[in-house]
Amino acid sequence: MTASSPLGINLSFCVKRWVTPQLWAPVVRDRLGLDLVQFSFDLVDPMWPAAILSRHAKDVRQAADDHGIAIHSAFIGLAHYTFNQLLHPDPDVRSYAEHWLERAYGFAAEAGIPGVGGPLGAIASRPDGAEADALDDRDYADLVERMLRLGEKARAAGLDALYVEPTPMRREWPWTIGQARRMMQDVSGSATPWQLCVDWGHGTILPLYGPAADTMEPWFSSLSDVIGAIHIQQTDFQFDRHWDFTEPGRVDPAEAKAQLARTGLAQSPVFLEVFYPFERDSASILDALTASALSLRQAFA
Repeated sequence: MTASSPLGINLSFCVKRWVTPQLWAPVVRDRLGLDLVQFSFDLVDPMWPAAILSRHAKDVRQAADDHGIAIHSAFIGLAHYTFNQLLHPDPDVRSYAEHWLERAYGFAAEAGIPGVGGPLGAIASRPDGAEADALDDRDYADLVERMLRLGEKARAAGLDALYVEPTPMRREWPWTIGQARRMMQDVSGSATPWQLCVDWGHGTILPLYGPAADTMEPWFSSLSDVIGAIHIQQTDFQFDRHWDFTEPGRVDPAEAKAQLARTGLAQSPVFLEVFYPFERDSASILDALTASALSLRQAFA
């Protein structure tokens, strides 16, 4: 019998709603029936003053302990993702993004969160709208250098793992299986190990990858040795939707579990990652999340 995948939820759904651990912890544990989360830096800004940051880190650790919740990792969140981060055209902005991550590492360590990750950044678009197929050699070398330096900073903070999330955009890196493999090879000597967090709605964008990209199996089978976490969402394979599983789409939870089993990832942590319009009422979101969590728990059990 195949072991069940650890199933959890990214706290992206909490943005502007359940913003403190005293609010989100009972939602996760009592309403959704889950005991594993991926923290989101949409709930805490690593650039807050140190005293505020430390107080919130202690609150996160305490609430997780009180509710029997394990925090696998902390991801950068939607707000920071909107910036170009480590690939901004201005090197000083890249250095600021590096500092932002160093602060995030410190918060995570104090909160008892062993890893931090997310997408790394985006190059700028050209005035004519053309997009490159890959980073140029200089930008890529700078990115790898920063990743290795961040590995040292993460080790100094006491973290165990760092994560890269591939995204389905030519402006970001990596967005192909080959790029992801190359990156993992190039940072294999990092003081803190880098792994991939792949997303069901990222590797299945048909307009970008073509008609064969109607499954995540190629990503899983090709990169299973460097995948440390997985995001699941409901989507239509046209855009990165991040719908919950009350919406019609092309991701079937039972088949998702089967894909993981076939590719040696049956025991990898899987996190539901969903986003909602800010104007939607919170009660209906809780109902949708409850139904989605139940569907996933039944499929992944």
